[in-house]
Amino acid sequence: MSARPCSKIACGRDAVSTLTYDYADSMAVLGPLSLAPEPHSYDLCARHAERMSVPQGWQVVRHVLVTEPLPGAVDA
Repeated sequence: MSARPCSKIACGRDAVSTLTYDYADSMAVLGPLSLAPEPHSYDLCARHAERMSVPQGWQVVRHVLVTEPLPGAVDA
């Protein structure tokens, strides 16, 4: 399976995150790359996901996958 490109025009990087909007709640949700492309979402590379901004008054929800221990986490 080939990688999906970033949705930003003229960006040739591979997408790593998927951005969706909830207009009714003035919310943007950025999470891990979806399993399949969705028509009402945007696949973003790491650079564009990091720099993403939303209109004033909106909130951003960022879902991240934790694959390594968080800084300062104590092993049990």
